[in-house]
Amino acid sequence: QVQLVESGGGLVQPGGSLRLSCAVSGFDFSDYAMSWVRQSPGKGLERVAMVTSTGGTTDYADSVKGRFTISRDNAKNTLSLQMNSLKSEDTAVYYCAKYYFPFIPTSRPGHALSRADFDSWGQGTQVTVSS
Repeated sequence: QVQLVESGGGLVQPGGSLRLSCAVSGFDFSDYAMSWVRQSPGKGLERVAMVTSTGGTTDYADSVKGRFTISRDNAKNTLSLQMNSLKSEDTAVYYCAKYYFPFIPTSRPGHALSRADFDSWGQGTQVTVSS
């Protein structure tokens, strides 16, 4: 069965860095776009970063652009998120999510992201940015 297992979360001071990893199994990883999605306390889901199946194209939320980098290793079935210059507002549970197709979907202004927007989800890893 499909499994997505995140790791790398933790407590970090503002301005610090963390690297999240997602180990996947149960499907052909190289056939699907993948994403990191986060949820802060009391807020909805936010698609932080997304990468196409080949890794050739990436997309970022404006809130993390220039600070976060998504990458994938199709040989190792691993998705990563390098997070630099972390801010308190980055505090959230971060989920690894598998999309239905190999490409990044066109953005839909006003669309509230839901779990149905992705095919499979990991259990999440907590990132807390605090001094």
